[in-house]
Amino acid sequence: MEKAKQLYEGKAKKVYATEDDNYVIVSYKDDATAFDGTKKGTIAGKGVVNNRMSNFLMQILEKEGVPTHFVEEINDRETVVKKVSIVPLEVIIRNVSAGSFAKRYGVEEGIVFDAPTIEFSYKNDDLHDPLINDYHAMALKLATAEEIEQIKAMAFKVNDVLKAYFLKLGVKLIDFKLEFGKTSDGAIVLADEISPDTCRFWDAETNEKLDKDRFRRDMGGVEDAYKEMMHRVFGE
Repeated sequence: MEKAKQLYEGKAKKVYATEDDNYVIVSYKDDATAFDGTKKGTIAGKGVVNNRMSNFLMQILEKEGVPTHFVEEINDRETVVKKVSIVPLEVIIRNVSAGSFAKRYGVEEGIVFDAPTIEFSYKNDDLHDPLINDYHAMALKLATAEEIEQIKAMAFKVNDVLKAYFLKLGVKLIDFKLEFGKTSDGAIVLADEISPDTCRFWDAETNEKLDKDRFRRDMGGVEDAYKEMMHRVFGE
């Protein structure tokens, strides 16, 4: 499948049309942003890590019954995916207190929850992605009650599968952000990516951060953290 005109460029990816209206090609960049795009930088090799890891994890999830937008990996940075209209909800699953949760509620990082939590934010850059609940989402017509329930069930299934998978690799899945899209026939599928950009990964023994927090917090060792996650997943 060949790239045609560029349809969109986001913070981390470019999206291209193909000769088939049902599919697009996603190209992953090394650009990094944080804090609503106010912090910008580059993480060498990040696009390769995020592309390959996302594709691999989505194939694992497909086998476990979670439908995704993944079609075919073209090369280290580019992948064919189903063309979807993104549901404008960012879905955040948390297993352990960290990041904005710890800050918002005045708790320390690292508290393991009795059960995973879920939260939604309205995917809207102009409004800085505010937190919303199910009823707000329905009032804004972002999704129907049935779609929200389906998205929740899929998100918790993703968590169950990936939490167990990463623990075998010596990594704790602390929290992560998912996005869902609708295909042309109205089916809801997991879209976007699953990577150190969108997940918090901590080493199971040391709690060392192996994700984008190293960039957000100027901790150094950002490229090494991404490489380490690549090594855990692929043995490379």
